[in-house]
Amino acid sequence: MSRFLSNLYSSLKEYVPGEQPQDKKYVKLNTNESPFPPSPGVIEAVTDEKIEKLCLYCDPESKLLKQKLAENYSLEPKNVFVANGSDDILNFAFMAFARENGAAFPDISYGFYPVFADLYNVNAEIIPLEDDFSIDAEKYVDCGKMVVIANPNAPTGKVLTREEIEKIIASNPGNVVLIDEAYVDFGGESVVDLVKKYDNLLVVGTFSKSRSMAGARLGFAFANEEIIKDLEKIKYSTNPYNINSLTQLMGIKALEEQEYYDKNCKIIAENREFTVAELQKIGFTVIPSKANFIFAKHKNISGERIYLKLKDKGVLVRHFTSERIKDHNRITIGTKEQMEILIEKLIEIIKEEEV
Repeated sequence: MSRFLSNLYSSLKEYVPGEQPQDKKYVKLNTNESPFPPSPGVIEAVTDEKIEKLCLYCDPESKLLKQKLAENYSLEPKNVFVANGSDDILNFAFMAFARENGAAFPDISYGFYPVFADLYNVNAEIIPLEDDFSIDAEKYVDCGKMVVIANPNAPTGKVLTREEIEKIIASNPGNVVLIDEAYVDFGGESVVDLVKKYDNLLVVGTFSKSRSMAGARLGFAFANEEIIKDLEKIKYSTNPYNINSLTQLMGIKALEEQEYYDKNCKIIAENREFTVAELQKIGFTVIPSKANFIFAKHKNISGERIYLKLKDKGVLVRHFTSERIKDHNRITIGTKEQMEILIEKLIEIIKEEEV
């Protein structure tokens, strides 16, 4: 780091994104991207005519996109916020709602939560998952802090029930409860409709996972009108033109073709169950998942060893080094063909290790 960096950030431990190697072609199962392309309308939307208009600023209010999101989720545009990926929204939420009272989130979850807490000097209560990697909802009841929970959780894929989440929301009326639903479309149960009932609920979503637009960077959130105004205040104080014109248009088209994405989510769920069954046959323990990934460990081979040997064989998975989960790997669910290649390479590895 340079001598000019503020002391405030000198010890900051930044978020580490999943690998995006360019050295060769991989079966890429490490960053929870969709294996399917965007819907036809999204692809057709990026025409030469639209690209020519990039000389003009995008709509800072994203009016049409907000209207379409509100329509699809049975809310009003005043209850919708959009941003440059859901990470932007999480960033704004920690900045806006956690500085005074702090934040509470699980010890094993999305890696950006502790980064944002450190970035804004937020008093973080990091609550350990249970032995089975589940979240105990009771530990977040009346906690007196902004609650941040990914549901389904990452990297485990485990879910809380709607009733458990509502209990957390109802018991924390003085603080925002942020439910990160990045993976909800693969089998979880959304609580978006509870925005109409609770003025402290903030539900965050993304186009990166189920809607095949990870590279477009588009996130959205639903909340009470006043919370939305708070997020808009932060946005207009940082980067008002935070969603480019093409991404806004692609987001609208994606929402118009929701059936295409629903079909893909069903295929991914089927591929997930196939992969779990095949992994169990060859000595893996797999945590039950409702996301587009699974969290698995082998009975005899370390997580790091499996990760490295898979990479050598052209398959990328995500390995974490923290003590509780170092023997696990997070495996994104891809096409049936990709998952068959994964199983084939794992069988090879197991045989090699037995020699």
